[in-house]
Amino acid sequence: MLRSLASKCAACVLLAAGPAHTAPVVASPSTPAAASTVIVPYADRPEVQQWAHDMAKRQHLEPTWVMSQLAQARFQPKVAKFIMPAPSGTAKNWTNYRARFIDATRIRQGVQWWNAQQDWLTQAETRWGVPASVIVAIVGVETIYGRQTGTFRILDALTTLGFDFPSGRSDRRMFFRDELAAYLQWCHREGRDPTGVLGSYAGAIGLPQFMPSSILKYAVDFNGDGHIDLMQQPADVIGSVAHYLAQFGWQPNMPTHYTVRPPTDAQQLAELMGPDIQPTFTVAQMQARGALVDQEGQHHAGPLAFVSLQNGNDAPLYLAATQNFYTITRYNWSAYYAMAVIELARELRQARAMAAAPQQRPRTPDR
Repeated sequence: MLRSLASKCAACVLLAAGPAHTAPVVASPSTPAAASTVIVPYADRPEVQQWAHDMAKRQHLEPTWVMSQLAQARFQPKVAKFIMPAPSGTAKNWTNYRARFIDATRIRQGVQWWNAQQDWLTQAETRWGVPASVIVAIVGVETIYGRQTGTFRILDALTTLGFDFPSGRSDRRMFFRDELAAYLQWCHREGRDPTGVLGSYAGAIGLPQFMPSSILKYAVDFNGDGHIDLMQQPADVIGSVAHYLAQFGWQPNMPTHYTVRPPTDAQQLAELMGPDIQPTFTVAQMQARGALVDQEGQHHAGPLAFVSLQNGNDAPLYLAATQNFYTITRYNWSAYYAMAVIELARELRQARAMAAAPQQRPRTPDR
């Protein structure tokens, strides 16, 4: 789900690398610049050539192969458009956000996908401690189990963002150049044609929407066939999501959050919200600042984050979020995203339980 560059999957680190710029153009010699412009091919640009040479040396790739791939990359205006942030001033609304991802389609297809992949999900949960419901929910939120994996050539998307990142927001060219390098390395290792892989406008790939660097670091060949395939092999998808969450600190059998009543004092509330989604406070420290954690949360031993999910003009939803909540946000750096995954996981568990329960037949009247 490339709503945010998570990470994996796809969490974009903001790296400053000088001023951003638009796609370079040169005027046609026969017409004024304003009337006709031609985009300079990436392979003809000195900065691309230098980057390709340096990257090939670092990754032990053949420079001519790298350049031959970049020669096929095309600037994509839609990629540059879609990467821009939403207009400022839009109020966040958890209820509306939830409705986008917790729907009948995702629940129905999620139960079907869970049932079809039960063995792999059980193996992943046993190995890494990540519940099957959370793995299934992430794949559902990201791509509806493969229905929406993206239609952009990854080569085009990453080259566009790596060398022609649009102005108007924090410059991420260096981040995307690193992802382009990881992508070419992965394609070379797997014997894939770099021009043939489709994904999101930000370069995320497959059912779990992993960025290329996350594929190299966290994706696993869970079915043991010698390849990592996040597009066609559910086993690799399941193992990779579980491994990713485990690497970022998932704790087996730990709840993701507890309910909490916020303090009435504005200063205390500001102190609790200061660290954002980073677990920081013990239960005692949270309650010393006027927040009342629910009864189950009273026994939590680790640090908690005080999370507020805004609801437009209605009252926010407040949570005391654990390490596992924070771990889900490493997939997508958003408390709203994490809660959507948690809520979908709960709905999936309930739907499967209802489907498995014996159906009670109406009692036949005595005759």
